[in-house]
Amino acid sequence: MDFDLSDEQKMLAEQARGLLAERTPYDHLRGLIDAGAEWDEPLWRELGEMGFLGANIPEAFGGLGMSELDLGVISQELGRVNAAVPFFSSIVLAADAIRLAGSEAQKAEWLPKLASGEVIACFASAEGPGPVLGQGAKLTGGKLTGTKQPVADAGIASVAVVQVGEGLALVRLDQPGVTRTKLDSFDQLRSHYRIDFDGAEAEALPGKGLLATLLDRAAVQAAFEAVGGSEACLAMGRNYVMERQMFGRPLGGYQAIKHKLADVAVAIELAKSNAYFAGWAAEASADDLPAAAAAARLTAIKAFELAARENLQVHGGIGYTFEANCHFYYRRERMLAVIVGNRGYWANRLLNAQSGSQEKAA
Repeated sequence: MDFDLSDEQKMLAEQARGLLAERTPYDHLRGLIDAGAEWDEPLWRELGEMGFLGANIPEAFGGLGMSELDLGVISQELGRVNAAVPFFSSIVLAADAIRLAGSEAQKAEWLPKLASGEVIACFASAEGPGPVLGQGAKLTGGKLTGTKQPVADAGIASVAVVQVGEGLALVRLDQPGVTRTKLDSFDQLRSHYRIDFDGAEAEALPGKGLLATLLDRAAVQAAFEAVGGSEACLAMGRNYVMERQMFGRPLGGYQAIKHKLADVAVAIELAKSNAYFAGWAAEASADDLPAAAAAARLTAIKAFELAARENLQVHGGIGYTFEANCHFYYRRERMLAVIVGNRGYWANRLLNAQSGSQEKAA
């Protein structure tokens, strides 16, 4: 297997990278934070116009019908610039849930709107500290009750895909019986909310038994986003130590600094290889997906954590200031480390997947 992108995927990456680098300089991100903005609305509209939001949505529903690996290319470039858009919530999680579990009518109603960016959706599963899949929400007679928190991007979403037991439900958020309360968020460019449902009207997605697969697929995209952020941290740290002078020589000339950056580069390469394989598995091999997704998720968390922290370390004291750019990635890394489940969840997922494979082989 060739663990590299095709020429078409490299062109897609270059196109996305060029657009995002131009639209999301760090001063622009600081401006969004200072203004209290929850997202970069102009960038979101442009992503929709260029077709990036519909990358893996079928053509029959207004998308481009591209592969999971193609979607990963876009996720990686969004992670590289720390973009303030609800791509993971609306496209990676909610749109994929509707595509996998929705009826034909539900797909026809929502997927074209999500692909164009006309509608933003969020995905609600957790119910506070603990498991990524909560068990408190109930759907009875088309009425939803319960609480979900934290829910990323719920403040700008008009519809939510809500995990209810072993299934999923669609809920419009602009109706009586839905209360959204903003929570403090460590990542200042990704807002999080508590959503209380008190008899809100909801419709079930008919597909069942898909939650684990949905989380596996989301974990693959989270891994790609983390790889992009890791690469940005490595480049930022390398550029800084090549310019920063210490005792008459570049800081990067010291062996200890070289070791730090080399360790980051090795961790990124492993995470990237796992992400590429997991992207292929998400598209082509359901049997390989659980283990591949877990491995990609775990190595990407490790790579991004190492890259973000070492980037801070090589910058020294100035790296911890708001005027420096390191904090964007450290904050995003901390958020990505727990979204769709923490290390413990994915370590168990990997062990269970490997045990299942061994049992089949026996």
